[in-house]
Amino acid sequence: MSFFSHLKVEYTAGNIKDWTGRKTALENQYWHQNIKVSNIEKENFDNNIHIGLIGYSCDEGVRRNQGRVGARKGPASVRNKLGKIPIHFSDKNIVDFGNIICVDNHLEDCQKALSKTISKLISKNVLPIAIGGGHDIAYANFSGIKDALKNSTKNNIGIVNFDAHFDLRTVETATNSGTPFNQILSEFKETSYFAIGIQQQSNTKKLFEIADKNNVSYVSNFECEIFTESLKNKLSSFVEKVDYLYITIDLDGFSSAYATGVSAPSPLGFSPNFVFKTLAFLFKSKKVISCDIAELNPDFDVDNNTANLAAKLVDFMVLNA
Repeated sequence: MSFFSHLKVEYTAGNIKDWTGRKTALENQYWHQNIKVSNIEKENFDNNIHIGLIGYSCDEGVRRNQGRVGARKGPASVRNKLGKIPIHFSDKNIVDFGNIICVDNHLEDCQKALSKTISKLISKNVLPIAIGGGHDIAYANFSGIKDALKNSTKNNIGIVNFDAHFDLRTVETATNSGTPFNQILSEFKETSYFAIGIQQQSNTKKLFEIADKNNVSYVSNFECEIFTESLKNKLSSFVEKVDYLYITIDLDGFSSAYATGVSAPSPLGFSPNFVFKTLAFLFKSKKVISCDIAELNPDFDVDNNTANLAAKLVDFMVLNA
């Protein structure tokens, strides 16, 4: 029976042809020379896999949220850039498990398929890095984490979201890319949520009220120019209270100077330097259990700069994991 049976979703296993780059006489100098590929339905996990990449090829949630579609092409665009990056690690076995692909408007089935994949990877002691796709990826990823930990006494998860938006919209007619954290906080009430880079002009007054009602911790984009001691202290307090960290990065949180290829670009966002420094601090906690990158839209990218940024974020996560 298929791993994704009864779900209206397509799945394509990892394909080494998706990974290209400079050819050298020396082995394993670049990502494309180091990556392995597999099929999540058939993998037996005998080879001590450290990190598993999985594409979430879906922008139905963005469409429902009245955004600019195209994020379904994100995983392919990231792989194209990631394969060309030099590697600076030798002790990590990384496997690309391919793509989960949304069929028609069946967003919820696509989320269930990703959730099953995340749960399986974590249960095999693999760190998942999911590549979207709309930010509805977050509900799927988090659900997978919770499923993997359902029999564990250590199941207090803290979410750190780099984003211009709270994504706390209430579900009115259907879930979408703007509702994932409202869904999570409603379904898993003990969850702690810290949003980094919130822009007042990108969130309604009602969303700030929902954030306050749910005890959401957040810092505005104006507090994200550099990684300050104040933010370090706030994050330290947050990290100490949880068993695990789930890190999610919505690329629209970056200034459009760095990330044009998103559904909702803004000139007011944070810089890559700030995010890299914050990520390094979070990974030092050794509590990161899963990660994802959302909202890359290649249709609006300029010179593939946003795809390049997303690829370097994945590389940085791997370096620090």
